[in-house]
Amino acid sequence: MARLEMHVAHTLITPRGEDDARYDRARRAIAGGVSSPVRAGAPMGGAPPMIASAAGARVIDSAGREYVDYQCAYGPVLLGHALPAVTSAVTRAASSGTVFGSTHLEEVRLAERLCYAMPSMERLRFVSTGTEACASALRVARAYARRPKFIRFSGNYHGHTNEMIFSAGASANATSDLTSGVTQGVLDDVIVLPYNDRAAVADAFAREHEQIAAVMLEPVVGNMGLVLPETGYLEALRDLTTRFGAVLIFDEVITGLRLGVGGAQSVYGVHPDLTCVGKVLGGGLPIAAFGGRADIMAELAPDGHVFQGGTFSGNPLCVAGAHALLDALEADPLVYSRLDALGQHLADGARAAIADAGLEYPVVQIGSIVDFMFRGGKPARNFADASQADGAAYRRYYWAMLERGIHLAPSQMEVMFVTAAHTADDIDHTVRAMREVLSSI
Repeated sequence: MARLEMHVAHTLITPRGEDDARYDRARRAIAGGVSSPVRAGAPMGGAPPMIASAAGARVIDSAGREYVDYQCAYGPVLLGHALPAVTSAVTRAASSGTVFGSTHLEEVRLAERLCYAMPSMERLRFVSTGTEACASALRVARAYARRPKFIRFSGNYHGHTNEMIFSAGASANATSDLTSGVTQGVLDDVIVLPYNDRAAVADAFAREHEQIAAVMLEPVVGNMGLVLPETGYLEALRDLTTRFGAVLIFDEVITGLRLGVGGAQSVYGVHPDLTCVGKVLGGGLPIAAFGGRADIMAELAPDGHVFQGGTFSGNPLCVAGAHALLDALEADPLVYSRLDALGQHLADGARAAIADAGLEYPVVQIGSIVDFMFRGGKPARNFADASQADGAAYRRYYWAMLERGIHLAPSQMEVMFVTAAHTADDIDHTVRAMREVLSSI
């Protein structure tokens, strides 16, 4: 840890005005200075560092400052940044062409591997992002059910399409009106309910079951902090959708491959009709997929009437990255147990640091995802609970941790991700920083 400790001392005296200057330059060419709003760090009151490079569990910013990374690109980084197996596979693939616009055998082989890993996905389609996967899954569900409405849950983030962006997590903060580009026609077909409230879902079906095509949710929510499903909740949704002929859609863009190759559905033993995956899948490249029951997926053209397509869908570079990631997971059967142990180590350390500071913030952990929010009481069970957290306290915590060489997401609604590249020493250093910061703020 000596090298990191020395670098942290340098970080404490480095002015951050240079970061603001870089973002001022960015704003002259990029709308808002960023390509995704959370990167602007508005809730933090200032620009987060611009990242210049990443390797393993660390990122280095444009001023040369090094951090232990827990943002991990908001979830895709599972085995570490710049995984050599992935970069080598992508380089080899690039020499034969980066995009074909045609089906290729490696794409077929990847689909077969995913269908094997997640048996509920009998057929699938590749896309480039989780947003595309969720939008496409909803469209095919509507076509299958021949119904217009769907249920989703406040604080669950399914991408930035019109139907998904309001009442969402991930610091979206979009309103349900034209100021956010959302029309009344869109609102009429979306039923937003509180997460973990099975009675609310039952009531909605009792009122409008002939209009409800689907229920979409994150089985484990990673976009309003980390919120776990209560015992029996996923099973209740499975029963209700089956009873009323609606399609159950799991958004496993975060949890797919992160909680195991079978995702949250394998952890909880509840199998949806459609699943969306992404993030981890590409090993750091943009690839996602949606899939499920063969009879539902048959609604897609060319077999059915639902059009969905994309020039870069299933391109050979991203497919090569995904194969390399899956190969690495298969070659290391103990990787998930190590990830869980690292997650537990971080969660236990955070609990101890919080308690020693005289605070009562609950720490939530599942596998390699860890979170605590600046609110007391029991762990949050829905977006209303999560929204009670003290944003000003997190802002102070964020900057103080950054000064100590710990890179977190610039939003309290995000979580901490652990990778296989993190070490016990990384976790111990992080916990020491937590203890120091929490006792001071």
